[in-house]
Amino acid sequence: MSENSNSQRGFNTRVIHSDYEAPDGFGALPVAIHHASTVLFTDVASMRSRSWQDKSAYTYGLHGTPTSFTLEARLAEIEQGKHCLLTPSGLAAITLVNMAFLASGDHVLIPDNVYSPNRELADWLSRSFGVHVSYYDPLIGAGIAALIRDNTKLIWAEAPGSVSMEVPDVPAICAAAHARGVLVALDNTWSGGIAFPAFEHGIDIIMQALTKYQSGGSDVLMGAVITRDGALNIRLQTAHMRLGFGVGMDDVYLVLRNLPTLQLRFQAHDQSARQVAAWLKTRPEISTVLHPALPGCPGHEIWQRDFTGAGGLFSVLFDEKYTEQQTDGFVDSLKLFKIGFSWGGAHSLCVPYRIEQMRQHWPHKGILVRFNIGLEDSADLITDIEQALAQMT
Repeated sequence: MSENSNSQRGFNTRVIHSDYEAPDGFGALPVAIHHASTVLFTDVASMRSRSWQDKSAYTYGLHGTPTSFTLEARLAEIEQGKHCLLTPSGLAAITLVNMAFLASGDHVLIPDNVYSPNRELADWLSRSFGVHVSYYDPLIGAGIAALIRDNTKLIWAEAPGSVSMEVPDVPAICAAAHARGVLVALDNTWSGGIAFPAFEHGIDIIMQALTKYQSGGSDVLMGAVITRDGALNIRLQTAHMRLGFGVGMDDVYLVLRNLPTLQLRFQAHDQSARQVAAWLKTRPEISTVLHPALPGCPGHEIWQRDFTGAGGLFSVLFDEKYTEQQTDGFVDSLKLFKIGFSWGGAHSLCVPYRIEQMRQHWPHKGILVRFNIGLEDSADLITDIEQALAQMT
């Protein structure tokens, strides 16, 4: 036995340093989970030659391991993009975009139906960091050209709005923005990257809340930012590093594990949601069904033109004769639907909103309630809603 054999070393050294190396050639379908903070280099030269921006090699766990690089590549492929960065949540993905492309004195345009935490973030950037923020009618389309200023650097869009469901004319917004050299970022979470090819419609930057359909289990918080342009990606990577955004590889694995069934689940959500929404349109208690795939939803014609699916999320407006106490009682009376935020999981959810407090302009009457249709049998969900409606009198 050689003088340097591990067996001659002390116990504490032996349990940290092992001579054993697993043989090459192992193959399996799941992507391996590579945990790391410290990444090892073969020598000093290789350490000095690597860049954290170059995904052909590894530098530090915060910047990725083979597990996260694999998820980023697959998400980029789903969106038909080239570059992807993972973030700890959907809101973190929004924050990353804002921090990469906005500075004090810049102007950003945000739709009035924006995801509420995005609005709160924008208001904070305005109050504390000198970013100028304007909110626009989500159905403005090409009219957004009149709102673009010389210092406008970024326009946000949601397709559709995650609560009130208006479908914007994304190509018209992008054309107006690009004519003035302004970037357009899209929250594409509602479509899961499946039903709306955002880059083909002019979008520069896509963000997704992977918490939703990509995870599918209501158990992961994660976001992603996807681009096609290398220069935009470098700015995003720089902000990503400076913000210290990292994700856990066990969570990355959970998303990777569920990606093969993403489209099947999305289609099942879509089919069931359309059945439930169509039934709700027949109910006298409901004045409006805000489902982009159904006539009567603002922007429905744009959805027909630009989208190929709808997923499981939609909202309704109750007849204005019903009080908030009554609609809250309706939600409380549901048995299969649970009360909780987010969507994309197997369980159906229902949440009432005080929408007039969330918007600068909200012309509609009646309490808004949002449904996430899960993977239960739609007939059972309809029966559940029916018994809850019966208790509103």
